[in-house]
Amino acid sequence: MNRVTMSGSDGLWARIRTALARGNEAHEPPYGQAAIARSGKKPRLAQRIDEELRRGWSYCAERNVSLCVLALEIDGYADYFATYGRESVEDSFDTLESVIRAQLSRPSDVCLRSGQSGFVVVAPDMPALMARDLASRIAAALRREGIPHRESHAGQVTLSTGIAVVNPQGKLDRAVLNAASQAVKKAQRRGLARLEVTDLRGRDDKRRQAA
Repeated sequence: MNRVTMSGSDGLWARIRTALARGNEAHEPPYGQAAIARSGKKPRLAQRIDEELRRGWSYCAERNVSLCVLALEIDGYADYFATYGRESVEDSFDTLESVIRAQLSRPSDVCLRSGQSGFVVVAPDMPALMARDLASRIAAALRREGIPHRESHAGQVTLSTGIAVVNPQGKLDRAVLNAASQAVKKAQRRGLARLEVTDLRGRDDKRRQAA
């Protein structure tokens, strides 16, 4: 797919739209403890994520198996939003969600929208290698879908993925969600359609030994 560039007045308006989109992002609080503290309650999407995370955590703790959380984010979201507008972006999100859900072969795996530019997948009883394979299959399916993104070097929409894996014990520790979110940010700093994995299992073992 050829990459289309913008120049002249078109480029100026693209930069203006990008600035406006970034301004909108700054006014919409992300999901997290700070946002909850400011608003006094969890947004509906955040509540859904919290419920699924709690359910997956309890399931894995009872069976002594691993829990994987995948955070997937659109690369270059601000440019994408500025170029195509809210309606087209929402249509793309519907397609992205369908692409992701098609790769989830187990009823226990759940995909939810997260923030402005991504998704969270909660995958109970999933080893890290299986989570890596899932991320790879999602990326391949998205390439086949070929959603245009002319401001991206790839020429189409790509997702970077952060994976956090943990062996749940006791009460829910939301650090696994934060770890996945930080991992996807780290992945995006390295380029497009990148993957970063954070394994929290060694940390948990050290904590139990110290106790």
